[in-house]
Amino acid sequence: MTTFWDRWARFYDLTQWTNRRANDAAAARTAELVPAGARVLDCAAGTGRFSLAAAERAASVLCTDLSEAMLEQAERKARRRGLDNVRFARRDLAALPDPEGSFGAVIAANVLHLLPDPEQAARELWRVTAPGGRLLLPTYLQGKTGAAYGTMVRIYQGVGFHYEHAFTPETYRMFLEGLGLGRVTVEVIPGRLPVGLAVLDKPEPSSGPF
Repeated sequence: MTTFWDRWARFYDLTQWTNRRANDAAAARTAELVPAGARVLDCAAGTGRFSLAAAERAASVLCTDLSEAMLEQAERKARRRGLDNVRFARRDLAALPDPEGSFGAVIAANVLHLLPDPEQAARELWRVTAPGGRLLLPTYLQGKTGAAYGTMVRIYQGVGFHYEHAFTPETYRMFLEGLGLGRVTVEVIPGRLPVGLAVLDKPEPSSGPF
């Protein structure tokens, strides 16, 4: 079945243009926080902005999305850039087939605000993050949008871009801390539509007393 995201795949990058500075900065900053040489999973990757940025530091990146059309766009970009360490697969980030602790870094960008059950998604992403690894969750902060860009958000909603949560930096941090996964930091990347970049480091298992 063709989804909304399949239909919009060819135009998605154009819709991102009005907020391009924040989007580019968020992808670059997220890539900086990927541990060098890590095996990376990027979920809800869309047309691959974050996957391709992470590929510059990672040993490998698995770029995933529910939309095959989005992944086709991402794969074309990777070929144009000559990136040979990125693979592509259709995945549901709320029900991943990967074993626990499979990836040294996991990214899910600009998706949690769209989901009716972001708690389940965050826990699943945490499950496949390896001990000693890092979960990176950059998410749009609709609750911090200025009046001018708020009009643009309403236009996007009119054509089908709906979101479930209007996070602010504070409510986003509180949401993630409430899951009890560990310490959460949220860095705000400014822009017409700001991005809250949440970082959670998964501790190594305790070896216990000597």
